[in-house]
Amino acid sequence: MPTLRPPLTVPELRERIEALARISNEEWLAGLSERKKRELEFHDRDRDRKAQASISQDDFEKYYSNKKYYSTVRQSVNYTDAWIARHVPGKVFLDFACGNGMQAIKAASLGAALAVGFDISPVSVANAAADAQAAGVSNAIFFQADAENTKLPDGSVDVILCSGMLHHLDLSYAMPELRRILAPGGRILAVEALDYNPFIKLYRMLTPAMRTDWEKTHILGLDDVAFARRFFDLGELRFWHITSYAAAFAPRLLGLLDALDSLLARVPLVQRMAWIFTFELLAREDR
Repeated sequence: MPTLRPPLTVPELRERIEALARISNEEWLAGLSERKKRELEFHDRDRDRKAQASISQDDFEKYYSNKKYYSTVRQSVNYTDAWIARHVPGKVFLDFACGNGMQAIKAASLGAALAVGFDISPVSVANAAADAQAAGVSNAIFFQADAENTKLPDGSVDVILCSGMLHHLDLSYAMPELRRILAPGGRILAVEALDYNPFIKLYRMLTPAMRTDWEKTHILGLDDVAFARRFFDLGELRFWHITSYAAAFAPRLLGLLDALDSLLARVPLVQRMAWIFTFELLAREDR
């Protein structure tokens, strides 16, 4: 049997991450496939705050008009927030493909021993670092990385959040990588769109500029959860927002639609009409 190495201390892990952040841009780009370079370019554009501040109304409708629906997701957001608050105190937390780092900053403020975030987009990483500084948190660190090959040390992370990003990845690489970096006894929460509702699928087809070519054909389904179970034990599986997204056009109905969703989400098959689902993945003791 291989000799088990003692876990890294937080200062040691931080030092390792700081070394990863020093990888040159040329070396970084040379290691990316064309698919990943297109993802990087897409998300650099999507997270460019200066460009968004001066965007035309036509371009906003083309690229960002789906944002109105995110005002209706308070139930899944509250669930995710509670999950983070319950599991991160004293732990090493990773916001896996962190975007602008909001969840890592939140975890840092909730008592994480270290909150780590990485993203393929250097614009996102810069935004996250600036926002963490503005929030006054010192226990958060951000770096640029490939989610299918993070270069993080084995077993170095206790709690991982994968929020709206697994559909950007090749899961045959991402799941083994998640298993590799997750510490014994660790856990992951995935928050993803679900690929069954025909009306939502039609909306995605009619708004192609809002998504990369890869993600258009890789929205997750329950078969992907079954694949993840090859690497992890499955914890809680929940379904969200079967009707509540309609409140984007009638905000006063959100409470009623949330209550209706709470009932519908318990009904087999009807659950599959959810816009978003969440599932926990737990480290196996026998790995």
